[in-house]
Amino acid sequence: MTFRSLALFRESSLTVTLALLGWAALPAWADEPEIWSLHGQATTVTQGHGAFPSSYAGDNSFEARKEIRNSFTSTLFLGRRLWEGAELYVNPELSAGQGVSHVSGLGAAPNGEISRVSSPELKLALARVFLRQVLDLGGSTEPVAADQNQLGGSRNRRRVTISAGKLAMGDIFDGNTFTHDPRTQFLNLSLVDSSSWDYPADTKGYSWGLALEFNWDRWALRAGSFMEPSTANGASFDHRVDRARGDVIEVEHDHEIGGKTGQVRILGYANRASMGSYHEALQVTFPPDVIATRQPGRIKYGWGLSADQSLTADLGAFVRAGWNDGRTETWAFTEVDRTLAAGLSLAGTAWERPLDRFGLALAANGLAPDHRDYLAAGGLGFMLGDGRLSYGQERLLETFYVIALGRLFTVTLDAQRIWNPGYNCDRGPVDLFALRLHAQF
Repeated sequence: MTFRSLALFRESSLTVTLALLGWAALPAWADEPEIWSLHGQATTVTQGHGAFPSSYAGDNSFEARKEIRNSFTSTLFLGRRLWEGAELYVNPELSAGQGVSHVSGLGAAPNGEISRVSSPELKLALARVFLRQVLDLGGSTEPVAADQNQLGGSRNRRRVTISAGKLAMGDIFDGNTFTHDPRTQFLNLSLVDSSSWDYPADTKGYSWGLALEFNWDRWALRAGSFMEPSTANGASFDHRVDRARGDVIEVEHDHEIGGKTGQVRILGYANRASMGSYHEALQVTFPPDVIATRQPGRIKYGWGLSADQSLTADLGAFVRAGWNDGRTETWAFTEVDRTLAAGLSLAGTAWERPLDRFGLALAANGLAPDHRDYLAAGGLGFMLGDGRLSYGQERLLETFYVIALGRLFTVTLDAQRIWNPGYNCDRGPVDLFALRLHAQF
C-alpha cells in the first residue's frame, strides 16, 4: 500500500471514530422504532496489475504496463423518521482516487468502488438525499434491523413504498444477497450488478428520480423512472425527462428450498437519451465516431436476472445474467451488452472464523454485433477503444477472502484474472490484485 493510501485510511478511521463517539452520546431506543439513524463507512482499495501481453493499444486501451492505483470513499448515512411511515435520508460522501487505467479498457471494471470516485483529490459531495414513504396494507409484520439508510423497527409484509430524490439504482433494484456491495463482497462490477443494464447515473453512480415498490408477502413489484446524464458518462443531468430518462420494472419472489432461503429477481428496462448509433457511425465517418450520430430520444432496452440461494447455513450461491439490444452507445454504466455470472460465498465457521468470508465467481461478458463492428473499425466508446479488435468474450475469475477484525473493521485480499480485456483476443490475460480496508458502524 502506498503512503497516500495509508493516509486516506487513517483519515477514514478518524471519521468513523468521531462518528462513533457522537453516536454513543445519542439515546438508545431499545425495542422502540428508531427516530434518528446514524451510520457510516470508510473504504480504501489499493489495486494493481503487472505487465501483460499486448499486440497493440489504442486511446482507451487497458494499460499493458505495470500500474497501481488507490481509491477511497467515506460516507455518513443520516436518517430521520418524520410523520407516520415517512423517513428522510441524507448521505454526504467524501471520495478520492483513480482506478487502474483511469477505468478504461475493460467492460468488467475491476474496482466497483471507483464508479463513485472521479478525482485523485479528496472531494465532498451529496451522494443521496431522498424521502421514503411507506403505506401499510395489513398482514403480518417483520422486524427491520437498524442499518445504513434503514431505521430500525418493524413493518408489514404487505405495503407500498415510495422513494423520491437522489439515489443509486442498486439501492432498490437488482439486489443480491451474496454479491451487491463492492465494499464488503465481490469487487468487480460485473459481479456487483447486472452489468448489461446501462442504468441511469452520473459519474459517481447516482441519479434523481422516483421509485414505487409493492410488497405482498413473498412477492415484490418495483418500478422507477430516473434522470439520464446529459452526455455519456457525464456529471450533469438532462432535465428534458420526456426524452431523457431511464425506466425500470422488476419482479422479485422470495422462496425456501429445503428450509434454505433464496430470491429471484427479473427486471426489464428502457433508457431514453441523446445517444448515438453504432451502425450509423459506421456509415458516416472513418474511423467511426458515434458522438456525431447522437439524436434525442433514442431508446436502449434490455433485461436482467439476479438470483441467490442459501445452500447451507454458511454457503450461498448466486447467478446473474443480462442482455441489451446493443445498437446505441453505452451512456452511463459500462460497455457490456450480454453478461452471465455465477459464484459462491462461504462464511468461515468451519475454521472458527464465522465473520470471515471467502468468495469465488466467474463471469463472461459480450458485445452486440453493431457494437463490436464499431470498435473493430477503430471507434471509441467512453470506456473502450483499442484501435482495432480481434473479438472474443471478456471473461473473468475473481476470488477474495474477507478477514473480520471484530464487527466494525475488515481487511480483504482480492485477486482477479481477466481474459481478452476489452473483448480483444490480441491482448491479455491480465492478473489484478487488491487490498481493501473497510470500516463501518
